[in-house]
Amino acid sequence: MDRFGPKFLIATGAALTGLGFVLSAQAATTWALYISYGGLCGFGTGIVYIGIIGLMVKWFPDRRGFAVGLAAAGYGFGAIVTTFPIDMMLKAFGHRPTLIIFGLLLGTVGVCAALGLRAPRPDEIRLRAASMPLVSAAQDYSPLQMLRTPIFWLMFAMMTMMSTGGLMVVSQFGPVMRDFGIAEVAIAGMAALPFALTLQRIANGLTRPFFGWVSDNIGRENTMFIAFAMEAVAVWVMLSTRDNPALFAIMSGIVFFGWGEIFSLFPSTLTDTFGTKHATTNFGFLYIAQGVGSVLGGPAAAMMHDATGSWFPVFWLIIVLDGLTAILALFVLKPMRASWFHQQRTKV
Repeated sequence: MDRFGPKFLIATGAALTGLGFVLSAQAATTWALYISYGGLCGFGTGIVYIGIIGLMVKWFPDRRGFAVGLAAAGYGFGAIVTTFPIDMMLKAFGHRPTLIIFGLLLGTVGVCAALGLRAPRPDEIRLRAASMPLVSAAQDYSPLQMLRTPIFWLMFAMMTMMSTGGLMVVSQFGPVMRDFGIAEVAIAGMAALPFALTLQRIANGLTRPFFGWVSDNIGRENTMFIAFAMEAVAVWVMLSTRDNPALFAIMSGIVFFGWGEIFSLFPSTLTDTFGTKHATTNFGFLYIAQGVGSVLGGPAAAMMHDATGSWFPVFWLIIVLDGLTAILALFVLKPMRASWFHQQRTKV
């Protein structure tokens, strides 16, 4: 997007996503489904997501965390909006008409919306940039320059750890509750498992703009420490109260409230550190950490459970990952970035 502009690239991503849905309806083999739904839809939605985040960090430098959080929340809440219509249509008409109709609908809406997007002109953001409450880069760094810095790789490792721990919970939460014997216990007229999943979706959406806003006011690393430590404590409380379905479900919501903000804090921190000119491409490199976490999280949790016959080691690994990332944010990343900004100001 830094080279071709947001309008063309995000429209292309939306079109690929819609095309992936339509082709999935015709898939006759597993590999065809992998390529159409997994490949085209995954590639398309990735372009749209990274492109939108890249735009938000440029348009709102003075409220970068909050702006990115709102965009990331929209990405999450969009699934809630479409889940029930898709479910009803699947039951009424089957998967092929559903995929075709929603592919055409989502692709068309996405392309039309993309046509109204553009990057900000310097004069449009000059006043906002001047009123930034947080320290930011004095110059712009290309992806190659960024990849040569220890700060980037520290952030990559931190995001990988948080993503891995969070996706361990996401992928195995149903089996965990069933093994603990609390999945079907009634809470407020609803089974504990769907109650917890609903609470998690809401928390996962709300946390992104909330902690983004907090980070705009108290600093990125301070906010990371609070959120990641909160998640570690919540996971420990979940483990300790596994015989209490209501408290277990509520703590799972807090776990997601402490996890989902990685999608607002890391893009904001990265852009603060390496500038806005190459923000979209730079974030694309960092977002690979989410892919690494998705590969490691679910399978690692399942293998640990199969090897030990217990979910306890999985929970303790998540606690360690959360706690370690919180410590790294406050005691390693924060002084590293302070030194980085000081060196930039000295050069200027």
